[in-house]
Amino acid sequence: MKKYILSMAVLSLFYTKSDACAWSDPDYEYFNLFTQSIIKDKSYLPFLLTYSNRFYGDYKGNPIPDDNIETWKKFFNNQLNYAETESLVYKISMSDLNALKNGAPTNPLLQKLGTGFYQKYREGIDYLIEAKYLEPYMSINYVESPDSFYSYGPSKKQNATSIDYAKTVNALTSLYNAARNPEIKQRYGYQLVRFNHYTRNYDAALEAFRTYIEPIKQKGTVYFMALDQLAGAQRGKEMNADANWNFFQVFMNSKDRKESAFVSMKLSDTASFSNIMKRAGTNDEKNMAYFLLGYEGFTNPIPIMEKMYDINPDSEILKVMAVRSINELERSYLPIYYYTSDASDNVYMQKGNADDHDTTSKDAKAEPAEVKKEEKLSFWQKIVRFFKNLFGGSKSDSVAGEKNDQSDDELLNNPDRIPFYTKTGYGYDEKTKDYLDDLEKFTEKTKKVSKDEYWQIADAYLKFLKKDYKGSSEILEDIKTTNPEYLEEIKRMKVLNDIVSHPKIDAEFEDHLMKDYADYFVKKEVKKDSTAVSDYDYYGETPSTADFLKDVLANRYFLQGEDGKSFLMSNKLSDLQYNPNSSLVKSVEDFYKKPNKTQFEQQIIAKNMDNVGNIDAFFSMIYGDRAMKQADFEKAKSYYEKAQGFAGIPRMNYDWTDKGEKMTPKQYAAGEYNGFRDISNLVFGHNVWESFGSPETESMEAEDYSAFPFIKASMNKLELADALIQLKKIGNGTDEKAAKASQLIGNLLYNTSSLGYYRQLFVMDIDNTNGGKYDFWNTDRKNPYKYYYKNFLYTTYVEPDNFDLAINYYQKTLKLSKDKEQRARVLFQMASAEQGKYYQYEAKNAAKISYSDPQYSEKEQAHQTELDNIKNQKYRTYFAQLKSQYADSETMKSLSGSCSYFGYFLKR
Repeated sequence: MKKYILSMAVLSLFYTKSDACAWSDPDYEYFNLFTQSIIKDKSYLPFLLTYSNRFYGDYKGNPIPDDNIETWKKFFNNQLNYAETESLVYKISMSDLNALKNGAPTNPLLQKLGTGFYQKYREGIDYLIEAKYLEPYMSINYVESPDSFYSYGPSKKQNATSIDYAKTVNALTSLYNAARNPEIKQRYGYQLVRFNHYTRNYDAALEAFRTYIEPIKQKGTVYFMALDQLAGAQRGKEMNADANWNFFQVFMNSKDRKESAFVSMKLSDTASFSNIMKRAGTNDEKNMAYFLLGYEGFTNPIPIMEKMYDINPDSEILKVMAVRSINELERSYLPIYYYTSDASDNVYMQKGNADDHDTTSKDAKAEPAEVKKEEKLSFWQKIVRFFKNLFGGSKSDSVAGEKNDQSDDELLNNPDRIPFYTKTGYGYDEKTKDYLDDLEKFTEKTKKVSKDEYWQIADAYLKFLKKDYKGSSEILEDIKTTNPEYLEEIKRMKVLNDIVSHPKIDAEFEDHLMKDYADYFVKKEVKKDSTAVSDYDYYGETPSTADFLKDVLANRYFLQGEDGKSFLMSNKLSDLQYNPNSSLVKSVEDFYKKPNKTQFEQQIIAKNMDNVGNIDAFFSMIYGDRAMKQADFEKAKSYYEKAQGFAGIPRMNYDWTDKGEKMTPKQYAAGEYNGFRDISNLVFGHNVWESFGSPETESMEAEDYSAFPFIKASMNKLELADALIQLKKIGNGTDEKAAKASQLIGNLLYNTSSLGYYRQLFVMDIDNTNGGKYDFWNTDRKNPYKYYYKNFLYTTYVEPDNFDLAINYYQKTLKLSKDKEQRARVLFQMASAEQGKYYQYEAKNAAKISYSDPQYSEKEQAHQTELDNIKNQKYRTYFAQLKSQYADSETMKSLSGSCSYFGYFLKR
């Protein structure tokens, strides 16, 4: 059976440089500060650098000129503009042209031209009528090999064999002989070559070229259109060397056919460009052959650029090679994200669903240690480590035990340590630095002999990358040009030099930014209905100069200790809900309350204090939640009293329709938890089985609350804090009621930890799925961000749980309770909390073994064995006590049958 699939060999011609990760688009991973498309000859736009497609396709309003249209425009003595000529040649129907020929045009453009237009250009119009008749048939007929395993399937499309061969050849030959205008005559010859090529009459195609094209001594657009068809016929006859050379000539001499000619060369001859170099005779041919060799090469292009320089330093294709090299460097120096610490290795990709922990039956509490190992996803760690990029300026200690002796002041005063400059990751190494040095030397040499200001602009930009802002600025000031694209690039680079050369951003400089560069920071508002349906754009807009400058300022503020401003350069206030760590929240609040803000702070930074309802209540909610995590119930209550105007955790609903994505603000229903209200008293209970995706009434079981009437069936956080204060007071006693009160507090602290069913309650989340609520960080730093907060939502960080808080309350219960079953239950809860302490230890003591280590597996296994021993020696205290002292309890029997990881421990 034949397979209806495309040949992978053919596909590979068009996607040879695609990224290994299907979700990644490399062309969105840097800032595009140096505009590649400023080259003057736009026909080379497809050959600018891109890793996303086979050819560069972002022409930004610079369509490649169509040689055929320009030739027709000239034929009609420029009586029509480009768009009108294009319409006449490609869009207006054959019947409309016949109406013009008959003196009764109905098409508006033809009416505008008048009936005399046909008389003046009758040979051209007659040709267009014939060409429009032939065009639907002008494709090659697909002939499948009898031995072919693959098939493109049956085709219903018309092709050149759909019309009578002899009749068509005779008609075209007659028209050729009748034509008097050499250009029109040659066009009929082109149709004869093409028709024979597409009907696979390859010998006849070659003969038609010799008979009808060559005798007309014109090597313009039509000649190379015909030569393109001749080369196709030669390839059909397996005359690959001749075909390749003729495709090369088409590439050299056409504007709009360069892409197709390049692909045809690749298909014609596997050693195509080397063979072309051997055949090149003129300097122009040699220069173009060098270009193609350099374009296809995967090594340093500068040696080839030197050869091109020797031939013609003013060559446009030499500029194409240079701009590709500059773009390659820019991608290494200016990535859009910097992944900043070893901690991020563990958490960057850990945004899994809580159901990763779930079991599918009441085989409660599957061994969490094993689950956490799965969550680490070592493959993703490799990916993240590969893409990690290091900024120079960091105000936090370096990771993995490396000593950081630089103070914040030293970082601020040393431009070498600010944003992207001393990056050592993402492909930047000494070889990259050498490449930059060599390219700069080449550019400096070329700008001295070339008449094109392009080389001065390129030299200034390379100096910018090398942090020579003064030298870059001096070059820019001396450039004299009227080219609008050059002028725009020069303007942008002057701004870059000015802003990036300032290591400290103060109020005076912020005023300067607003006075001179407001356009880069004040985004033009586009009125848009937030509920409107819009097309979905996976990547969003391409990173811009404005984005880069905002990143630079975000890093400066970060280094200056102004975390709130740094955060708000890249995020909205509502984003704090996802990683609400205390120091950052306090800094954002300080900025919110700052009096006498500068104009820049008001218009650029403060605008991201978006609508979260009551802003003061929003901050109070975060502080109250943190106090609850620290078991400071009195402080929590004081904050919750100020948070009663809390509007609910700000979320958006995303609905998909046939037209795209529709976004609406989430409206919380009555009885639905919104971050403050409607909390079940099951939060004081214990879990029957560990299933985060099941309803709370299935996963959790209530304790006996009869002695504590202040524990309501449903509470808000203020009521919850008040209940905890009362429980704490009761727990100071020495009776059974005190024991029960302490147990309930311990339950709440455990249930709202990263291991508990209600782990969302005090981390600004709406349910127990997603996010960093269940991550165990391997860092003691209070702030995991090292350079800025741009990737805030790409890194999960929730401040670590203190499991000892729950254990201490359970200890009180254990000390006071006389009930054996209650003591057994409490010991199990203590063992669960102790397990959480082990996960934290494991994360902080991750193996630092290189994946390239030939003994990686052995070392990893030895490390795991060591961790297992430590776990059993230091983190199984309460399991062991439960096993030895309460083996005959009903609680023990129940846990042994329903809790898999407890059963696992009992077998050891």
